[in-house]
Amino acid sequence: MPRCLCGRLSLQTHRGDSGKEGRMCKNMSLLFLSGLCTLLAGCGAELSVPQLKGTVASTSNPLVAQYTVAAGCKGQAMVEFGPDTTYGRSTSWFPLAGAYKRTAILVAGMRAGTTYHMRAQAQCSADTLTTDDTTFTTGALPSAPAFPALKVTRPDPPQHNSEGPGIELIDTIGPTANLMQLYFTDRDANPIWFYNVDPGFYPFTVKQLPNGHFILSLTNPQQSSGSILREVDLAGGTVRDLSIDGLKQKAQTAGFDFEPAGFHHDLLPLDNGHLILLVNCFKDFTNLPGYTGTITLQGDAVIDLDQNWNPVWAWNSFDSLDVNRHLAPFLTNNVLDWTHSNALVYSPSDGNILISMRHQSWILKLDYNNGAGTGNVLWRLGYQGDFALTQAGVPTDDPSLWFSFQHFPTVIEQSGSNTTLGVWDNGDYRVLTNSGALCTIQVSTNCFSRATIFKVDESSMVADLSWEYLPGNLSVWGGSLVQLENGNVEFDLNAPFVAPAPDVASEVQEVTQTSTPELIWKMDIPVPMFAYRAYRVPSLYPGVTWQY
Repeated sequence: MPRCLCGRLSLQTHRGDSGKEGRMCKNMSLLFLSGLCTLLAGCGAELSVPQLKGTVASTSNPLVAQYTVAAGCKGQAMVEFGPDTTYGRSTSWFPLAGAYKRTAILVAGMRAGTTYHMRAQAQCSADTLTTDDTTFTTGALPSAPAFPALKVTRPDPPQHNSEGPGIELIDTIGPTANLMQLYFTDRDANPIWFYNVDPGFYPFTVKQLPNGHFILSLTNPQQSSGSILREVDLAGGTVRDLSIDGLKQKAQTAGFDFEPAGFHHDLLPLDNGHLILLVNCFKDFTNLPGYTGTITLQGDAVIDLDQNWNPVWAWNSFDSLDVNRHLAPFLTNNVLDWTHSNALVYSPSDGNILISMRHQSWILKLDYNNGAGTGNVLWRLGYQGDFALTQAGVPTDDPSLWFSFQHFPTVIEQSGSNTTLGVWDNGDYRVLTNSGALCTIQVSTNCFSRATIFKVDESSMVADLSWEYLPGNLSVWGGSLVQLENGNVEFDLNAPFVAPAPDVASEVQEVTQTSTPELIWKMDIPVPMFAYRAYRVPSLYPGVTWQY
């Protein structure tokens, strides 16, 4: 498109022009050029600053819009949205190709049946561009599978400023396909995103990828090959799949000495595009202590997939741990559930991996070293592990202070050789005394579950139980724990509950991290869907935090 000519126009006169006629001609020329420049000034202003264009449309997910933006310049764009023109929420920034090529931005995080205001903002060099405000009305929630009737409780009066920012991820497992299993809500329990899991499958975990997509580990316990790794976008569209049979073929090609038997419990996306997977593996043993004949041990393996989902590194529990250590008799159909790992955590300070083993009541650190590690077990945290235990800095030999059958360790902070680690302590088969007395679930009355924070010093090999909270319920499986941005702790615990809450399957609680924790916020999830994991995340977009 042509540039404005005003800055280049000049008045040409003949040497012979003189007198009244010449001056009149000159003045008329000036008036003409002045008007032309005024007319073109608008054109020039429009063309000198690249324009931003935007349109909004619905997607296959009634809670997700697609905002298409185009600009004449290269840069980046994001979408602001909210119930009014103050907006309040935004997406991540997405690249703009320039030349008015279109960039589609999926806008998610909205309630059903609600009108939202939206506008796009772009940054191109020194220019900041904004589209006009537009509106979008979300659709209704699906009638099937239906959403459970969630209930939120707050102190009276509510103290929103006391709550940690973000939204709730709810990942449930239950006996019916008639209820929604995987969804996000705002802190008032309104669904703002969901993924309809394939019939018969459980969403064992969902994690956000650096590109804003979600990665899911889906399991169908009724199918021998019912294990799928799936990447989806915010509209719920499948980007790519990997079946367990596909992984077996890749592992064989890579020369692994074990066969992966199913994705389960957790996966770990890394910033470099790799995925760390947790898979089952099996091995037969004869005459193990306490057992006669041949039994099959179910162990775990960790597999590192590159950006193309090809395996490039692996660790196998059978190569590193004592197969004679069994903390509980989980023998079914001659298969002993030996390790039952349930979580993977990346250690940013050294590039290694933590793995939580429920049936060993241990958290191990593996020498991963960002893919160049040996796979050696660097340490074992827990009862009969490698660390001395203190409580608030005071040495103790009380074994009941260790976590037992734990879930969802999280790295809260790292500094040098020190790591602050949050752990949801379920308490199954807890060792209560040094004589070996156990809490046996459904038999003992002295079992308990806890939210815990340990400070682990790898230099002195001391683990300090720095904070704990006993909510008064026994949560025998599942659960999660995170420290929020404001320092509060949020955790998820599952039934059984004491009366008067027989219809509640799971509770998600936010409490203060104080010596006498205060309840700040609570969500009840009704039976029959149990929250395998439920925890707060900053938003539906990487690098973005929604305050409320």
